[in-house]
Amino acid sequence: SIQQNKDLKAKLLEIHNITDVSNIAPPVGTPAGDNDEPTLIHQPLQPSLSHESSSVLSASEFFDAAENFSNCSTSSEGSLSEEGGSFLSDISDEGTEYTPIPSVTEVPPTPSCTTGRRSKLPAPKPDTGDFSLCNLLFKNIGKDLCKVSMPVTLNEPLCVLQRLCEELEYSELLDKAAETTDKYERMVYIAAFAVSAYSSSYHRAGHKPFNPVLGETFECIREDKGFQFIAEQVSHHPPVSVCHAESKNFIFYQDMRIKTKFWGKSMEILPLGTIHVYLPKTNDHYQWNKVTTCVHNLFSGQRWADQYGEMVITEENGDAACKLTFVKASYWSNKRHEVQGSVTSRDGKVIHNLFGKWTEALYCGVGRSQKCIWRPGTMPEDYELYYGFTRFAIELNELDPELEKLLPPTDTRFRPDQRLLEEGNIAGAEMSKQQIEQSQRDRRKQREELGIEYNPMWFNKVTLDDSKEQWVFNYKYWDVRMNPGFSNISFPEKLCMVHANANILPPSLKGNIIQHTVKHCTWKYIEPIQ
Repeated sequence: SIQQNKDLKAKLLEIHNITDVSNIAPPVGTPAGDNDEPTLIHQPLQPSLSHESSSVLSASEFFDAAENFSNCSTSSEGSLSEEGGSFLSDISDEGTEYTPIPSVTEVPPTPSCTTGRRSKLPAPKPDTGDFSLCNLLFKNIGKDLCKVSMPVTLNEPLCVLQRLCEELEYSELLDKAAETTDKYERMVYIAAFAVSAYSSSYHRAGHKPFNPVLGETFECIREDKGFQFIAEQVSHHPPVSVCHAESKNFIFYQDMRIKTKFWGKSMEILPLGTIHVYLPKTNDHYQWNKVTTCVHNLFSGQRWADQYGEMVITEENGDAACKLTFVKASYWSNKRHEVQGSVTSRDGKVIHNLFGKWTEALYCGVGRSQKCIWRPGTMPEDYELYYGFTRFAIELNELDPELEKLLPPTDTRFRPDQRLLEEGNIAGAEMSKQQIEQSQRDRRKQREELGIEYNPMWFNKVTLDDSKEQWVFNYKYWDVRMNPGFSNISFPEKLCMVHANANILPPSLKGNIIQHTVKHCTWKYIEPIQ
C-alpha cells in the first residue's frame, strides 16, 4: 500500500506539472511582468470592448488546449467548418518572415464594460404603426435615396457623423498595431480594425441614421480610449461627411460619400471614399476602401444587412498588404457574414491567413495554429428595444451639462428632431425634421441668389500630387474650443434659425435652447458661410 501511495502521488504531481500554465515561458517580445497572473481559458478577460486587450502573442491568455477542448465552439452559430476554411493557403515553412502565432481552439467570452456614461436610451423605439415603406420606395425605384426625404420613423437617433465615430469602437486594435514591432502582425491588427467597423450593423438593419445638414459637426472625446474625434458635413449635394481622430498612437481620418439604390426588395448602399490610418511610432500609413452594404427584406419585419465586396488595405511603403473578401450571402450558400483574406509581403508571399465573420470574430492562422484577433463586445440588455445599439452607440448622443457648455451650436447633439426621436416623441421629431430640411433648402437658395460659395469651417479641400482631391483637417476646431471657446466666436445668425413649437421640445434641450437662442428662435442651427 505504501508503494501504491507513492505511485499515486507521483501521478498527481505529473498531472499538476502538465496543467500548470504558469510554467509556460512567455513569447519573445513579451515584457516580463505583463501577465503576472496567468489567465486560464475559462476565466474572463479584463474589461474591454475588444475581445483581445493584450498582445496577439500572449501565451498566458491563449494556450494550446486542443487536446482537451477540441470540440469547443467559438461561434454562437457553431464553429467554422473545415470546408468554410478551405480557401486558406498553406504557409510555406521555408523562408518564413514571421514568428508563428500560438494555437488556440477556444476564446473566453467578451465581457461587458462600464465607462461611467449612460447605459440605456431615454425611451425604447416607438411602434411605427401602419407606415407603408413599400409605397415610398416604389415611387423612387432606381433613384439615389440620399436625395429622398424619408419619414422620421425610419431613422435611428444617431446621425451619419456619429456612425463614423462608431468605427472607432474598437480603437484598441489600432493601439495594439502601434505597439507591434512586426510589420505583418501590424497589418493583421489593421485588418481586424477594418472588419470591426461593420459589426454594429448586424443589429441595425431596421433603421437608418439621420442625414447631417451642411455645416453640422460632431465631436467625441474618449479619455478611456485615448482619442479625440471631430466630424463635419462639408457638402450637401453630393453629401460628403469627413472626420479626423487622433490619439498618441494613431491618426484616423476619412471622407465618405454614399450612393443608395433601391432594387425591389433590397436596398444597396455604395460607399465612396478612402479610410486612412497613420501610426506615428512606426511611420506607417495605411489606407483602404469600404465594401457594399445591402439591406434585405425591406417589407418584412426581419430585415437583415449583408456586407460584400473586396477590401484592399495598402501600406504606403509597400512592405505589406492585405486583401479581404466579404462573402456575399446567397440562397445556395451558408457562408453568410464570412470574411476571408490574407496578409502578403512585398513580393506577394502569403504571411498570414485571415478568416471569420464580421458579426462574430476574426481569426489568424490555419488549422490548430488559428488565433482569435478580435471579437465584438456583448450587447446591452434589451438591445432589440433600443434600435440594436451597442454600448458605444448608446453613449454617442448623450449630452451632459458640462459638455453642453463646451460644444459649438452646430453639434449633432443639439438637433431637436434626433433628440425628440431618442425620447420617443415621433410627432415632434417629424415636425422638427421637416423644418430643419426646409431651412437647409432656404439657406441653399439664398447662397445661390447671392453667389456665395460655401466653405466648411474645420476641413479644407486640397489637391494631392496625383491630382486627387482630399479633405484635410485644419486643426482650428480644437484650438477654438480651448481658446476663446465656441460661445465667444460669432456665427452668421441670419442663416441659423429654425422656427419650431417650443411645446414639443424635450426637457433635456430647454436649457440649451435658452443659451443659444436669438429672438423667436427655438433652436439655433448654424451653417457657417465665409
